[in-house]
Amino acid sequence: MTSVRRSVAIIGTRGYPSYYGGFETLIRRLAPCLVEKGWDVTVYSRPGATVPADPARDRRVVVRNTIGFESRSLSTLSYGLTSCLDAAVKKPDVALVLNVANGFWLPALKSRGIPTVVNVDGIEWERAKWGKGARKVFRTGASLTARYATRLVVDSLEIKRRWENDFHREGDFIPYGGDFVAPLPPVEGLTPKKYVLMVARFVPENTVVEFFEAAEVLSRDRDVVIVGSSGYGGELDEQVRALAHRNERITWMGHVSDDRKLFSLWQNAGAYFHGHSVGGTNPALVQAMACQAPIVARDTVYNREVLGDAGRFVAAEPSEIVTTVMDVIADSAGQQVMRDRALQRAYDYYTWEDVCQRYEESLLAAIG
Repeated sequence: MTSVRRSVAIIGTRGYPSYYGGFETLIRRLAPCLVEKGWDVTVYSRPGATVPADPARDRRVVVRNTIGFESRSLSTLSYGLTSCLDAAVKKPDVALVLNVANGFWLPALKSRGIPTVVNVDGIEWERAKWGKGARKVFRTGASLTARYATRLVVDSLEIKRRWENDFHREGDFIPYGGDFVAPLPPVEGLTPKKYVLMVARFVPENTVVEFFEAAEVLSRDRDVVIVGSSGYGGELDEQVRALAHRNERITWMGHVSDDRKLFSLWQNAGAYFHGHSVGGTNPALVQAMACQAPIVARDTVYNREVLGDAGRFVAAEPSEIVTTVMDVIADSAGQQVMRDRALQRAYDYYTWEDVCQRYEESLLAAIG
């Protein structure tokens, strides 16, 4: 526990408690942990994006709503601006800022003498989902982050290398953690260890289109469960809706915010396909490991860093996805080896206790 009571403002997520993505999962674990260690914690939030009635919510965490524009391109920037301006007035001991798009607003915090720890996330300006203008915004935000942030947090060693090479800034390596839970009953209608699972946001770099094509072939012999959405509707949502409508062995569950249901899906899957190709350590991949899922992952430097020898790797080709997934499901002994290796690797490298401890050390170092 810190010897002197400190205050931290957390900026750049949808808020607390929220269930949208990796940053939100991090804050649901980190904010209560910091409070327990003696910090005063304020999480800046978007109205309507949190679950205030969540029984797991720690009431000691202060939630502060600000205004912004709800759109795919302006949400992060607009809410980041109003949050940073409010924090500049409140003047906490340190600010934890998530996403380099908020690099534009770091000078406001620095002018008030507020040190900042910035989680830079992935290489956003290389993501296929963003247009030319958005990529330029992220790249400029990254340059400003490199210039004005007190400390950086990188969630993978490969991201750390990129920032050292591209921006000449070192970062504190802090990945994501996983929740280790007792065995859960399978979701109704699904046979344990016999179905194929994919969990992803519907963007091109997550190999979603390729998996949809593979799912049509896989569903001839296996049930296929798809979890996720684009978040804003669109072509990929319509594509999977049509796919599930015409094929009774394909189930689209949309976004699943119930952790127990999601954990059960991972625990009982015969094979989990992880198609994320950019972004460093992916929280869903870490959680799938903690749930002992047999993982077939797109072959990228990020996924290899996280999985090690605990999974199988494939190219982003529907035919290769089909072949490898079917091999995993058909080999029950090999499947169990994959489960055991995934769980052990999650225990060794990806626990929330370790993650929260490292964040506190980074925040204290920024203050110091």
